[in-house]
Amino acid sequence: MPRQTAPRALTSVAPKLVELTDDVLFGDVWERTELSPRDRSLVTVTALAALYRTEQLGFHLELALANGLTKEELGEALTHLAFYAGWPSAMTAVAQLKSIAEEPEGPNS
Repeated sequence: MPRQTAPRALTSVAPKLVELTDDVLFGDVWERTELSPRDRSLVTVTALAALYRTEQLGFHLELALANGLTKEELGEALTHLAFYAGWPSAMTAVAQLKSIAEEPEGPNS
């Protein structure tokens, strides 16, 4: 799988943020071997859901599926999360997961 990058359209507004996203976040943090990409996706999805960061959540749900997590595993993680982060956060995340996982051609199409 090719390395993830920040959206190129953001370069005109915040070029340094795009550079840091590409070089530090996706180029270093996501590439560290102490956690697998699958595990990093699980951590990221649950953190984004818990913090109600819905704008970034869709991208990371798709990435989690591409990194080997199943719809069922993500659904279970979000169900578990509801008891710790709140029902609205979990329900919003599950609705996004449903929409992404049930796309006719699947995620990343």
